[in-house]
Amino acid sequence: MRTYSLTVLLWSCMLHAVHMMPSQKRTNKHSQSERITGLSENDGETLHRTKRGWMWNQFFLLEEYTGPDTQYVGKLHTDQDKGDGNLKYILTGDGAGSLFIIDENTGDIHAAKKLDREEKSLYVLRAKAIDRKTGRQVEPESEFIIKIHDINDNEPKFTKDMYTASIPEMSGVGTSVIQVTATDADDANYGNSAKVVYSILQGQPYFSVDPETGIIKTALPDMSRENREQYQVVIQAKDMGGQMGGLSGTTTVNITLTDVNDNPPRFPQSTYQFNSPESAPPGTPLGRIKANDPDLGENAETEYSISNGEGSDMFDIVTDKDTQEGIITVKKLDFENKMLYTLRVEATNTHLDPHFLQLGPFKDTALVKISVEDIDEPPVFSRPSYLIEVDEDAKEGSIIGQVVAQDPDITKNTIKYSVDRHTDLDRIFNIYSGNGSLFISKPLDREETPWHNITVIATEINNPKQSSQIPVFIRILDINDHAPEFAKYYETFVCENAKAGQLIQTVSAVDKDEPPQGHKFFFEVVPEFAVHPNFSIVDNKDNTAGIMTRRNGYSRSKTSTYLLPVIIFDNDYPIQSSTGTLTIRVCACDSRGNMQSCNAEALLLPAGLSTGALVAILLCIIILLVLVVLFAALKRQRKKEPLIISKDDVRDNIVTYNDEGGGEEDTQAFDIGTLRNPEAREESKMRRDVIPETIFQIRRTTPLWENIDVQDFIHRRLKENDSDPAAPPYDSLATYAYEGNDSIANSLSSLESLTTDGNQDYDYLSDWGPRFKKLADMYGGEDSD
Repeated sequence: MRTYSLTVLLWSCMLHAVHMMPSQKRTNKHSQSERITGLSENDGETLHRTKRGWMWNQFFLLEEYTGPDTQYVGKLHTDQDKGDGNLKYILTGDGAGSLFIIDENTGDIHAAKKLDREEKSLYVLRAKAIDRKTGRQVEPESEFIIKIHDINDNEPKFTKDMYTASIPEMSGVGTSVIQVTATDADDANYGNSAKVVYSILQGQPYFSVDPETGIIKTALPDMSRENREQYQVVIQAKDMGGQMGGLSGTTTVNITLTDVNDNPPRFPQSTYQFNSPESAPPGTPLGRIKANDPDLGENAETEYSISNGEGSDMFDIVTDKDTQEGIITVKKLDFENKMLYTLRVEATNTHLDPHFLQLGPFKDTALVKISVEDIDEPPVFSRPSYLIEVDEDAKEGSIIGQVVAQDPDITKNTIKYSVDRHTDLDRIFNIYSGNGSLFISKPLDREETPWHNITVIATEINNPKQSSQIPVFIRILDINDHAPEFAKYYETFVCENAKAGQLIQTVSAVDKDEPPQGHKFFFEVVPEFAVHPNFSIVDNKDNTAGIMTRRNGYSRSKTSTYLLPVIIFDNDYPIQSSTGTLTIRVCACDSRGNMQSCNAEALLLPAGLSTGALVAILLCIIILLVLVVLFAALKRQRKKEPLIISKDDVRDNIVTYNDEGGGEEDTQAFDIGTLRNPEAREESKMRRDVIPETIFQIRRTTPLWENIDVQDFIHRRLKENDSDPAAPPYDSLATYAYEGNDSIANSLSSLESLTTDGNQDYDYLSDWGPRFKKLADMYGGEDSD
């Protein structure tokens, strides 16, 4: 067996020679060696080749090739190719047929498209040669690699289009701010295409950048946020090691200086002046002062205080957390004591930074002068409010209390008093205008109104505009002026079969009065019924009493109702009492003592039904009525009106329709298609025994079957009607008239007589009998006018 070799010749399209770097070794082994005779350095010697090994190499192609022709990769060739076109070269693997194409006759390989190393840098291909006639390989399949050679076609790109960073103000030189990173998609192993160098384009002399790491650092010391807060730095990343011709990319870094507490608070002025009326109540704000601090946030928070000394007990200062202002307020004022106060106010930072204490002290002071203005003040009561207690039986005109007010001014004007009638519409109370004594004008009733809240007005006589009001709370004290009574109306009954000593009712009492020690009630039978023959009262000593039976058995027929008067006493002074009457009915009860009937009319009935039984009977009657109504409604809904209405209707009727057609040319009278359609839908059939619910129905058009036998269809319909369970429940006659396919005598119509060629012989009509005699006379005779 002869062994042939497959040779791949590859040329690089680069301008300089490409050296082949061994990457993979494949050995083709054959069962027999090929004996080849030729000339070598020693003529006449025979050369023997047992096997042939191929050293496949790694080849390079230039990426982003923009030449006019396709890149030539190489040539596939075998020793068996005699140039007669019997061999076919095939290329398989990565990009075969799309990126790399081969001339199957010559074996030339070309790159059909531009190649991008960043998309794919390595392609593995396999080549083989096939005999066109036999379809068999003439050489074993061989594999080779094409590597795309990189060019500098990608600029460095930063991971972010914009960076944001911050650094405390007053930071030292070389303090790291942020690191920016740029990447280059080119091959880092080939040349300097992917070697990136960083530089600063904007932001000097405040910041610098490390050319290799991209770390941005401060370049100036003691940068103050108060002078400038925002900086915009532009960083450039350039490949080719920063050399000329390299590609570059830029990014923007926004750097913010954050605040530190490096500035103390300062008052913009050393002295402040405020005025205050002497009538200002405690807590009244007199004015605001502010120490300016250029810092932000908690670094600018300031606490204000008044130094110990003059005015510290008369005024106070609080800090407004929102505006960082000091609010001076009044503690207490008195014009008669002093007219001018001088305060020393101090402002101090609350959050100090130990790194900047050498810039201190972080506080400042200012003087605040407050002038107290004398004004005409309204009268002032001796108390903020008054509480007066009075018995409800106090007599009209009795003095119940006094209010006192005076003018705080030096003039000490005379005061007059009055009651605000909006708070005492019934005019129950009045006041002496000269001394403020309150007295009663109308009787009091604690049970109706236990409290009275009135307002007393004090007014200066010389200046009526100056007035003050004070609330006066008057509590009405209770006296025992109401008798106790039953707590509610009791419906009491006693069973006919009751035993002596049986408890039939427990009663309690209520009293409108409210004694200090609480209520205490006693129950007794009126003296006239001290020894009652039927019932007795037992006081339970807990403000309740029990009604007990005193004999066995009671009869409704004799006495159906008993009246029992009860006297109720209280325990207060003076003692109050009342008499209440219990109505006790005699009722029929079961063995457990449950009441069944208390009416005397029930005695006339030999036997009675309980209330539960009567309710059950009533429910049964209602259910029966509902069932009857539902049955009638369903019956009416199902009822249909029949077509045949006759007194002699025996359900054996033939319905005849004597309608005469319009002749042979009448094509609208009857649609034979309905009769001839064997696939007629069942739901289209109409009931013949009831009136249709829809008068006008849409006719369904069905295709006509021209080849169907109508007679078979009629028989089928007859069979369906016989076996149809939905057919009427009485006998009906369905008639189907069928003429047949042809007539032996052909058409008897005279309409087509004129269309025949020549005269016809109608003598045979005489043989058909007397029914056709007329026709025989008409057509069988001689021609006439």
